[in-house]
Parts: sequence; structure tokens; C-alpha cells
Amino acid sequence: MSKPTQFKAGWLMCQAQVLSSLNIADTAQTRRRGLIGQSEIETPLLINCCKWIHTFGVKCSLDVAYLDYEFKVIKIQTIKPRRVALPVFGASHVLEAGAGTFENWGLVIGHTLEARLT
Repeated sequence: MSKPTQFKAGWLMCQAQVLSSLNIADTAQTRRRGLIGQSEIETPLLINCCKWIHTFGVKCSLDVAYLDYEFKVIKIQTIKPRRVALPVFGASHVLEAGAGTFENWGLVIGHTLEARLT
């Protein structure tokens, strides 16, 4: 029997402030799983080594931020379920959260994020 996929846990920081607790997908298995099957996103997901995402199997709209290798936000979009986003060249990481989350945080292009493991 295989054990369930486990994300690493951490905190998402921006400008020396904690934005949220964070799940981190940093293995092939956790990157493949992503947010599939979730109908409500309580904890944002950071996907390392990623330039694009899809929302097949995700049951709600997502805020998606594409981050460069220094975790600087280079693109933000909201994606509905059952969609495929185009690759974002220059992206090294993707942050996914429930739609409306980034507006609540005040997250904009140019902000630099930090993921701290717990």
C-alpha cells in the first residue's frame, strides 16, 4: 500500500510579513498531485521547478502567480477549472491560491516572495 503524498509545510512571506501558511510541492509526485481534487483552497501551494499549470481536477478558480528563480512575481492570473495555462518563460516556480486571495494580500507583479519551511 502506498503512503499518501505529503507536501512540505512552510510560511509564505512578502516584505517581511507572513501572508499565509504554505504547502510546498518540491518532488515529482507532489508537483503532479498539486491541488487536484480540491474544491476549496485553504492553504496556498508553491510548486517548485514549474513554468505552467492546468486546472483539470481542481473544482474552483485559482489565483496563480508565476515566480522567477529569485521568487519575484513576474505574472499573475486567475484561472477557472478545466483550463490549461500557457507556459510562462522565465518562471521557475508557481504559487496557487483560491481566487481572490492575491487581491486580499495586495500581491502584485514585482513583489518578491519567500517560502520558509516550518
